[in-house]
Amino acid sequence: MNDSQTAGALLRQWRQRRRLSQLDLACEAEISTRHLSFVETGRAQPSRDMLLHLAEQLDMPLRERNRLLGAAGYAPLYSQHDLADPALAPARQAIEQLLKAHEPYPALAIDRQWNLLAANAAANAFLTGMPAFLLGPPLNVMRLSLHPEGLAPRIANLAQWRAHLLIRLQRDAEISGDGALFTLLDELRGYPAPAEVPAPASDAVLVPLQLHSEQGVLSLISTITVFGTPNDVTLAELALETFFPADAFTAEYLRTLIKSP
Repeated sequence: MNDSQTAGALLRQWRQRRRLSQLDLACEAEISTRHLSFVETGRAQPSRDMLLHLAEQLDMPLRERNRLLGAAGYAPLYSQHDLADPALAPARQAIEQLLKAHEPYPALAIDRQWNLLAANAAANAFLTGMPAFLLGPPLNVMRLSLHPEGLAPRIANLAQWRAHLLIRLQRDAEISGDGALFTLLDELRGYPAPAEVPAPASDAVLVPLQLHSEQGVLSLISTITVFGTPNDVTLAELALETFFPADAFTAEYLRTLIKSP
């Protein structure tokens, strides 16, 4: 999106991205359709509170709420610190503790563009043998997973897992409006796709990540954790992905792996 856009134009873009009509948004925000129309066209100058209220109804990311305020001439509301900044020390310590506590199972912290911020020893073990150009910095988890020289050859259910990741990435791109995610999505779609068709839905309630190992196929399921009610852009865009064994063989393999030098 063009940084020179007006606040009204930005609101209109986000309303359309959320597939809402002016009437839909006006009803949710409890304002008149006429007033919303005037705001979007620049005929009315909205207050700071009104912009934040509309941004809340549109579920705009904190980064974009700051941008909206700036376009209207207001100061940003949400801070943005580097993860290494002392101000984020409590959050950084929490991340480190969670990653460590999850061992012997893999866990990693990622930013809004799926770049790796931190990983525990169990996750790092799976990076062995990966080419340097995929390890970054930054190491993009999506790219590493699906690149033909990355983890893709090791994934037993690549067709299914690839379809799952592409859907996740497309959803993230649409929700955030981040152009870099749309570019990454196009890149990943251009990678060689498996010849087989993704397996249809079965009785399984979760899509596992199945990885070939020297002892057999590992099966992992994952969860995503985010910070609750963050007021910092960096924290709002940070997520922890934790993997759990889906069977006894995988659990034992991971326990043995973490004990290895």
